[in-house]
Amino acid sequence: MLRLLSLLVLGWCFGFVAFTVSLPGPLENNTSDAIVVPTGGPGRIDRGLAMLQAHQARRMLVTGVGPGVRPRDLAHTYHVPRALFACCIDLGAEAVDTRSNAEETAAWVRRHDYRVVRLVTSDWHLPRARMELAAVLGNHVIVLGDGVPGTPRLGTLVNEYNKFLLRRVALWLGIGS
Repeated sequence: MLRLLSLLVLGWCFGFVAFTVSLPGPLENNTSDAIVVPTGGPGRIDRGLAMLQAHQARRMLVTGVGPGVRPRDLAHTYHVPRALFACCIDLGAEAVDTRSNAEETAAWVRRHDYRVVRLVTSDWHLPRARMELAAVLGNHVIVLGDGVPGTPRLGTLVNEYNKFLLRRVALWLGIGS
């Protein structure tokens, strides 16, 4: 029993190291149909707006926006023309966590019939967010990961890795999918 527990701890440690050293970085020179940005971390919306303005996609969804946030509020905060929000950016206010971000995004992707989506989120959050979104969208949509570099604390990385592992197992078992 002790040997099995030791192997599990050792496996978790090796997996954690692999997780932290392989965090995805920014995605360059790839266009997509759309950009999806879950709220919650610094630099995410900035990166999404930069990619949209660089014509790397036609439209962008900011998912998980707080109630009452209006496009003009974000246009003012991020110093971009309100016209950009009017033509090309949608705000989703239904999501409250990564799983509901994926569900909100999937409905939006299906409504617009997109086939290639760029997911812009924090580098440490990207593996789980991409896994959740791919699980909801299925094989019909390609999800490109675009990691915004961050400097998370060790506790944040441990927490995110554990969430990633638990959701991976749940999805394998068909729980919550």
